[in-house]
Amino acid sequence: MADNGKDITIYDIAKKLDISAATVSRGLQDHPRVNKNTKKLIRKTAEEMGYHFNSFASNLRKKKSKVIGVIVPRLNSNFMSDVIAGIEKVVNNANYGLFISQSLETMQREISNADAMLNNRVEGLLVSLAYNTTDVDHFREFIRRKTPVIFFDRVTELENCPLIHIDNFKAAYEITLHLIDQGCKRIVHITGNLLRNVYKDRFDGYKKALEDRGIPFDDSLVIVNDLSAAAGTVAAQQILQMTPLPDGVFSSNDICAIACMLAVKQAGIKIPQQLAFAGFNNDPTCCVVEPNLTTVNYKGYEMGEVAAKMMINYLTDKDSVQPAHSVILRSELLVRESSLRK
Repeated sequence: MADNGKDITIYDIAKKLDISAATVSRGLQDHPRVNKNTKKLIRKTAEEMGYHFNSFASNLRKKKSKVIGVIVPRLNSNFMSDVIAGIEKVVNNANYGLFISQSLETMQREISNADAMLNNRVEGLLVSLAYNTTDVDHFREFIRRKTPVIFFDRVTELENCPLIHIDNFKAAYEITLHLIDQGCKRIVHITGNLLRNVYKDRFDGYKKALEDRGIPFDDSLVIVNDLSAAAGTVAAQQILQMTPLPDGVFSSNDICAIACMLAVKQAGIKIPQQLAFAGFNNDPTCCVVEPNLTTVNYKGYEMGEVAAKMMINYLTDKDSVQPAHSVILRSELLVRESSLRK
């Protein structure tokens, strides 16, 4: 910073060294056409004068921001923190920056986030959709500009956009079969907005498991809410009023499952003897609550890494086409005391 408070520019350095601004610019960027000693002198002078290289301005001139955008529903879950950590590791290693925003589960906010990403000229966009997003037209401008968009976890079909997720149908099918094998016949399913692939697929897996074991589907046993802890407590009151009392609960996430389980336990219901419980996500609180919660484990960190690697490969390989293949990651059923009736 100069004494008058203005930022030092390459013109100031050029004036001091009596060379052209173009030579200073090339020297700072380690251009092979600039003599090694001149480069040294330029850098030393720049440092002494307090010059800061403006990578953002430089990238704008090159029409490249070296920034990847990430839009997530919320940042306050362990799963999403793991995803972001996985993305960050890969992106930072490739010398890209991250621009992270949260939709707070609303489509309106998601549209604003997408606009901000466009205005900041992100080179690629990683998206996990909001709870109530009904269409994805706000991502079409990225496609028109040939800016790659990759959906992860909460995904949707959009031309040339890869999807990274787990097989939610299979995971829900297996966890429901497990409850049936423990003797459950009236299983409540607590789910989120069925517009979202994750909840729709888990619901379909639950239904198919019932059908394959000859248990009729009863839509009065399906509770749709926002899967928050508060919604889990409300769901518990609904379950306690059902007659006969259900004998199993499969919730589409752990936070809701745990709040529900604690509330029915407080009402004197024995778990798992009277009511077996299973969640989804393997949140760390699963092993704190008593009894420990049966759940489905899938690795957020791995999902973030895979999404970021796919993006970086596309951005760094000039001959590659828009990534179009999708990836289905592994998940596993973790059986704990909350569902073990036998």
